[in-house]
Amino acid sequence: MDSSTKAEQAAVAALTQKVISAWAYNDADTFADVFTEDGTMILPGLYKKGREEIRTYLKEAFADQYKGTQVTGKPVDIRFFSSEVGLLLTQGGVLAPGESEVSDSQAIRAAWFVVKQDGEWKLAAYQNSPATQRLPVPGTSVN
Repeated sequence: MDSSTKAEQAAVAALTQKVISAWAYNDADTFADVFTEDGTMILPGLYKKGREEIRTYLKEAFADQYKGTQVTGKPVDIRFFSSEVGLLLTQGGVLAPGESEVSDSQAIRAAWFVVKQDGEWKLAAYQNSPATQRLPVPGTSVN
């Protein structure tokens, strides 16, 4: 791996720190600005398209269900499909007030589809899902 690839990996991984920091300050504007103008955010039961929809959702969420929470995450894989398109996979989750480790119920795995625009990496699509939930095997019962 050459130094330019390492630098690009670091720049993409830095998106996680931007999100963590924005969340810590309940800063919906900075969080939304990590996305492309037409970016998408998919969470369990939620689909938001466009930076403004994401911003509006987060402003409301930081005042309500996410009030006092923190978020954490770390990269587990980064790959590039071209010099301007990549995929970042992370694991982490939401920390309730007073927590220092993510509970199993709040643990997630996420995919960050990133694109380079005007020399800066942006989030084109983000999707997360619970890290511990298992899908039932067809023909079996769920307890």
